[in-house]
Amino acid sequence: MVRHKLIDCRGNRSRQDVSNDLNITPQMLGAIERGDRTPSLKLAKRIADYYKLSVDEIFFNKNRHIAFPKEEKII
Repeated sequence: MVRHKLIDCRGNRSRQDVSNDLNITPQMLGAIERGDRTPSLKLAKRIADYYKLSVDEIFFNKNRHIAFPKEEKII
């Protein structure tokens, strides 16, 4: 889940410090971390660069290529 990835990446840094570094408001960072807002591609790239990760690593599920989850067989 994106929320956990972003919060884990932020670690013990304050939301205020990270948002200042990214040139966004703490409220915007909080909304992105909660999943209430989706960042623009430009902002997503800035966030990924800030944490030294790829946009994929932060914002996409590693199984995103799977269109439908595996169905469990019901016996």
